Amino acid sequence: MSVSMTASFPRLRPAVLAVAAMAAMAATSAVGVRAQTVPELQALAAKEQPVLLKTLQQLVEIESGSSDRQGLDRIAGVIAQRLRDLGGQVQLVDPDTTIASPTSDAGDGPAKVGQIVRASFKGGNANGKRLMLIAHMDTVYQRGGLKQQPFRIDGNLAYGLGIADDKQGVATILHALAMLKAIGFKDYAEITVLINGDEEIGSPGSHALITKLGGEHDAVLSFEGGGGPNTPDTVRLATSGIASVDLKVKGRSSHAGAAPERGINALYEMAHQILQTRDLSDPKRGLHLNWTMAKSGSVRNAIPERAEANGDARADRVADFDGLEAELRKRIQNKLIPDAEVTLTFDRRRPPLQATDASRALAAKAKALAEEQKLELVVRDRPTGGGTDAAYAALATKAPVIEGLGVRGFGAHSSDSEYVVVDAIAPKLVLVTRLVMAIGSGKAL
Repeated sequence: MSVSMTASFPRLRPAVLAVAAMAAMAATSAVGVRAQTVPELQALAAKEQPVLLKTLQQLVEIESGSSDRQGLDRIAGVIAQRLRDLGGQVQLVDPDTTIASPTSDAGDGPAKVGQIVRASFKGGNANGKRLMLIAHMDTVYQRGGLKQQPFRIDGNLAYGLGIADDKQGVATILHALAMLKAIGFKDYAEITVLINGDEEIGSPGSHALITKLGGEHDAVLSFEGGGGPNTPDTVRLATSGIASVDLKVKGRSSHAGAAPERGINALYEMAHQILQTRDLSDPKRGLHLNWTMAKSGSVRNAIPERAEANGDARADRVADFDGLEAELRKRIQNKLIPDAEVTLTFDRRRPPLQATDASRALAAKAKALAEEQKLELVVRDRPTGGGTDAAYAALATKAPVIEGLGVRGFGAHSSDSEYVVVDAIAPKLVLVTRLVMAIGSGKAL
């Protein structure tokens, strides 16, 4: 019977085989991973997890505080080479700004910020989507802190200097890209990776580039930590804006024992101003003002001529910063000592990230993907007080921006207890890989 069929259709069989072959190629080359099931990706991520831990060790053992240009250059070189090895076209970009005065979130900054690592991965689908992955390689720590927080694994926790904020984010990006390469996924137009070295000081040299590129991509994923050690994985659609408030008082010096009445006590006036502005926070609206630093005088036996206080302001909306600044300027007109001079500087540093319909829709897709792999994922659309570079990425785009695609951990900015949760690594790699695939192919947007 088979011989008869062959004889009856001698000219059709090669064509049928060719069509079948083309269909098979389309199923594997255009999308690359249609045949990859969740269990298959989980198995691949399980193999990738110990390799990622090695990457974390390598990154942690390079001290890269925001003011440590030598360390930043070294870690940038390592990350750049890893991205080249994965097939990216890599540039080391000089930051836009040489800082002439302190502009950091924390109130201080280096003379010159570190370079930015930028990599481009060209996909195989011109009609696919462009997405950007961002993280930062700088930390808040000074050189020498590694001795106190060396890399180590203790049970299910991996400790190390800057490991949670944000070297895990860098490693997650590198190994998600490694998984995409391993399965041959090319169904996207372009993936851009941007790793900056000045996030912890407000991104003064990189925020303009982050904003520009954010406006050129169809989605932005940011890899700050994805939740705490005892909470579900969490992504954030909103972050707080950050501003600094600087209050300066000029008085007149005089001998504190012999002629205090001839002085104008700047310290008294500063204390008065702090106390009369202490009620401006409104937690229900996400508005916070906290005075955090103050200094006055130079010697014990002189009425202080100058005093200065610094405050940290957080807001969920730009309009709330406008209102806060206006109220502060109004209140400082009420002085305890009429002849004292009081000046105020209100410096908006990092904008708030606000949840949008686009980001909510993409987060819903991420949550559905997580459910398919039995991973609980919480989506937060209200800020919790922190500010990140995701806000800069969203400034010039209506495309979705999601924060918190990194690994769960704890202890950011702490002196001896910063860690990530080891068994949270592989599930997050699976989720990130599948989310990138869904975005790149257009299925999530």
